[in-house]
Amino acid sequence: MSEHPRPSDHARLLVRGAYDVHIHVAPDVMRRLIDDVTLADRFAAEGLAGFVLKSHYVPTTERAAVVRRAHPGIDAVGAITLNASVGGLNPIAVEIAGRGGAKVVWLPTVDSSNQRHCQATEPEGATPPMWAQLQDDLRAAGMAAEPVEVLDPDGTVNQPMHQVLRLIAKHDMALATGHLHQDESIRVVDAAVEEGVRRIVITHPEFTSQRIGLDRQRDLAEKGALLERCLTTPYTGKVAWDLWFGNIRDAGPENSVLSSDLGQPFNPPVEHGLALCADKLLAAGFSDDEIRTMAVHNSRWLVGAPPLPDAPSHHRSASAAAPDLTAGSRG
Repeated sequence: MSEHPRPSDHARLLVRGAYDVHIHVAPDVMRRLIDDVTLADRFAAEGLAGFVLKSHYVPTTERAAVVRRAHPGIDAVGAITLNASVGGLNPIAVEIAGRGGAKVVWLPTVDSSNQRHCQATEPEGATPPMWAQLQDDLRAAGMAAEPVEVLDPDGTVNQPMHQVLRLIAKHDMALATGHLHQDESIRVVDAAVEEGVRRIVITHPEFTSQRIGLDRQRDLAEKGALLERCLTTPYTGKVAWDLWFGNIRDAGPENSVLSSDLGQPFNPPVEHGLALCADKLLAAGFSDDEIRTMAVHNSRWLVGAPPLPDAPSHHRSASAAAPDLTAGSRG
């Protein structure tokens, strides 16, 4: 992996205490760079607090509990992604995940109507996502499920989506918008706020199937959503770095959360992801405080972790109003 850059010591220091809220590691149905228990050791060495285990196909709540038992110093966080493999907008799956301690619910990704029908092509030289081949394999084997819809034909949020949102609010989980179209994201975020969901993140708005415009990003931020800035989106050539920087700057760093989306065998080590983001942002003129807000304070708030002493006051007040998220199981 010598072809990948290594983060600076300053960048490593800036992201200490952060959670990487979007990673893809083994065990998984696809080949991954590292397994979750080994990653916990590396996160501890970097001074990072934890990570959210994302799978497009299976819940990760029980895996996260095993990692926490193996490495109590790292908070592995479980999640569920509402693709066809878990029944789509399946309230039972969401309820079980919530009872097990999951803290993030991704809306459909590979099985979203938007992703299925997206006509956007990868920019020349971009690295395609690993799940694309698996989806092709399933279709070739006659196992292509119907797209998971979040809206009714008239454009309103459908009842299964409302039920899922109520469960997310009940368990104080974070809602991540997955690979929804920007119009779907706006409607679902409005419904989520109405249903009492407190933690909302717009999944990689620069990704090829999202391409959420800056005005929409600002609108979503005004509704209280964080905008997720994944390293892999520009790193693998899916979007220009300057656009990524510009969107962060224009929508406000305080409204962004950094993540890596790493774990693919051809990409940098997962434990370097947030610090690599920091180095790129430093070179683009972002301040230490802005980077720490995006990498550390916003990621901790998103997963319900206690704020650090240097957190902005609004993070401390938001945490004080929240239920005790350190008690009981944390998946």
